[in-house]
Amino acid sequence: MLVGSGSSVPAPIYNRWTQEYGKQNRNIQMRYLAVGTSEGIKQISHGAGDFSAGEAQLTDKERKEGGLIELPVVLIAIVPIYNLPDVHQELRLSGEVLAAIFLGDVKTWNAPQIAKLNSEITLPSLPIQVINRPGGKGSNYVFTDFLSKVSSKFRAQVGVTASPKWPVGEAAERSSDMADKVRGTRGSIGFVEYQYAVKGSVAQAAVLNAGGRFVKASSESIDAACQAAEAPRWNNFSASLADAPGADSFPITSFTWIYLRTRSSESARTGALVDFLNWIYTDGQQYAAQEGYAALPAPLLAEVRKKVSNLR
Repeated sequence: MLVGSGSSVPAPIYNRWTQEYGKQNRNIQMRYLAVGTSEGIKQISHGAGDFSAGEAQLTDKERKEGGLIELPVVLIAIVPIYNLPDVHQELRLSGEVLAAIFLGDVKTWNAPQIAKLNSEITLPSLPIQVINRPGGKGSNYVFTDFLSKVSSKFRAQVGVTASPKWPVGEAAERSSDMADKVRGTRGSIGFVEYQYAVKGSVAQAAVLNAGGRFVKASSESIDAACQAAEAPRWNNFSASLADAPGADSFPITSFTWIYLRTRSSESARTGALVDFLNWIYTDGQQYAAQEGYAALPAPLLAEVRKKVSNLR
């Protein structure tokens, strides 16, 4: 039995991998527990489980003291979701406006900052109900990474962190809770992994990217962001993909990583884990788009597989 824990963002792909890998290798069972990115890192650092997963880059201290490495497994996007039942056109938002909303500086849906980006929409004079995530969440890390890149005020007040001190809003514990809460709260805005927005049928905003275009998340726009950030070297595994250049890039894109111990005394478990990893980086990638993610580009996969071969 291989046991992993961490972010709820990649939980659907790990659940799918558990099913598909189990069909091919009945000798190895897998279980993934969604406990949050920070808790997952803590658990793997303390020797609990075989791997953990999440969206926060490891610190030098975590790598050194926990004996950890991170490898990207698939590409994810964090999307702004909202509930405006009388607005049927696609809402457009920039990073600066999103930062102002989540700092509490923009309080109503018909505020000039939002209206300027959506001149063809009649926006309601409705208070914005901000919904965010509690501490330790990978989606916080990705969202604050993007907002800190595009807003100096947000960078100064909140910064890049899995545990932001949000000045406004109420929290939703898990990704699925976020989708449910926004869908059930008129005038609300939140952020969630793309897959949860699609399956929860929640409206997503198009976001202004570094190329000056408003782009919605899709497997193609997520892949475009990775291509723009990683090519041509393809070996910068812990690079931020937020606000990547390029006309087609979705700007709130990230890797989701698997965190692994570099040393293990149990050779049988290590062998099983390496077998699973090799499957993830070959056959397993085909399930990424089906579950609302994007597969890693082929040149990046080749580099990651080299790393995996050194784990035995």
